[in-house]
Amino acid sequence: MKQLVLSEWLLTQLSQGAFPARMPNHRRVYETIRRAITEQVLPSGNRLPSTRSLAQDLNVSRNTILAAFDQLLDEGYVAAKTGSGTYVVYKQPEEFTKNPQTTTPLKIENNIELSSRGVAASSAPTNHEVQPFTPGEDDYSRFPIALWRRLLNRQWRALNPALLDSSHDGGYLPLRQAIADYLRVSRAVNLTVDQVLITSGTQQSIDLCARLLTDHNDCAWVENPCYWAARRVLEVNGLQLHAVAVDNEGMAPSTSDFRVTPRLIYTTPSHQYPKGMVMSYGRRRLLLDYAQSSNAWIIEDDYDSEFRFEGRPISSLQGMDQHGRVLYLGTFSKVMYPGIRLGYMVIPPQLVASFKNGLYELQRPGQVMIQAALADFIEEGHFASHIRRLRQMYGERRRLLQASLASVANVGARLSMVDSGLHLVVEFDEKVDDVRVAELAAELGLRVYPLSNYCVGEKQEKGLIIGYAYAATENITQYGNVLADIIQAALKEN
Repeated sequence: MKQLVLSEWLLTQLSQGAFPARMPNHRRVYETIRRAITEQVLPSGNRLPSTRSLAQDLNVSRNTILAAFDQLLDEGYVAAKTGSGTYVVYKQPEEFTKNPQTTTPLKIENNIELSSRGVAASSAPTNHEVQPFTPGEDDYSRFPIALWRRLLNRQWRALNPALLDSSHDGGYLPLRQAIADYLRVSRAVNLTVDQVLITSGTQQSIDLCARLLTDHNDCAWVENPCYWAARRVLEVNGLQLHAVAVDNEGMAPSTSDFRVTPRLIYTTPSHQYPKGMVMSYGRRRLLLDYAQSSNAWIIEDDYDSEFRFEGRPISSLQGMDQHGRVLYLGTFSKVMYPGIRLGYMVIPPQLVASFKNGLYELQRPGQVMIQAALADFIEEGHFASHIRRLRQMYGERRRLLQASLASVANVGARLSMVDSGLHLVVEFDEKVDDVRVAELAAELGLRVYPLSNYCVGEKQEKGLIIGYAYAATENITQYGNVLADIIQAALKEN
């Protein structure tokens, strides 16, 4: 490449390159020339311009060019010949060479071979943009940030070195005590503080259960439809999923299901995700007795029990367990904010030591400083007050959304009328393409999820999962009317 052409090319690349703001100029020049060499814009044997002329062309100091050339010399990309100049000597390994005429960066095709675990982990939805009606999102704009900052600052000022270490005993003891006290009263969980473990959230809790209680190719019962993140974690751990249908009483195992003995049973009894029904007392008793007789473990995911808007709170499945077969899971992400990444597990007494050791050896959990601030947040009553405010706000949004979507019944859609949680479900007939309906909503800025994406196996229920926590109260009716029009138009076409 001639000197003038190289100078112009470098100027273009330097002006367009996405360099860190504080990267020194000599490093920018070095990175740009090195990339030209490795991509064969400057093939081996080409002579580089003199440092003086290149400095003039690029309008930088000669020392900048000298520093860049020195680094290229040290790393073997170029060689200096006395009295002759500096030449490119780098040769791309033969198996990586490309057409010398190509002057654009090499494109890497997406043909990477993943493991079966990698395929399971990476096949989840990739669009994580949060928009009105996104399920599973809470309105963290209402979180008391100033109060939370004061609680965190208090812990930092105390300068307790132990809070900077990893947690090796299941989590910060005062937080575990606060959780135990809260669960006894609000969820009728039967526990001691020793049974409480702090994790980084529900997915890590499920992952730990799968790692410590199952072997590869063991069977796990899951509800159908099922929370997709739980399903992914179990699949990544090599479990064979057996889908069990749900009805108005929750998980409904049939005679054929009982012929497939599970090692794990994953269930959301207090508010089935995503359809919303509550597991009946009789069904709970059946599940507990079966787990005991078949030596199975039940994972009870109690993901949003704080948000019940009518009637009495529903007791936990764990509170009915007399044989120590239930592992109870909860999270702070729905009440606090998603990025807090803190959840908890209540472990049967006979598993406590193993789970504490497993959590520490596999995960090296930390964030003890945040755990300490959260303990204060709960013990000082801020947690309960925050839940009351959210419950009132989300209850109003739920009511407004139900009213704005009521018209979908005119075209045969069925709107769930559950009295808890942070989402509603509109069910369609099987012939409706719910993925396409969700895409139409996304085109208008509304993020809803197709129910069929949560189904396991051949049975594909159709509908939309609609979250109302993230949409502002004043906009719920407007957004709900838009979504109702989309649903009605789509269903009229079928």
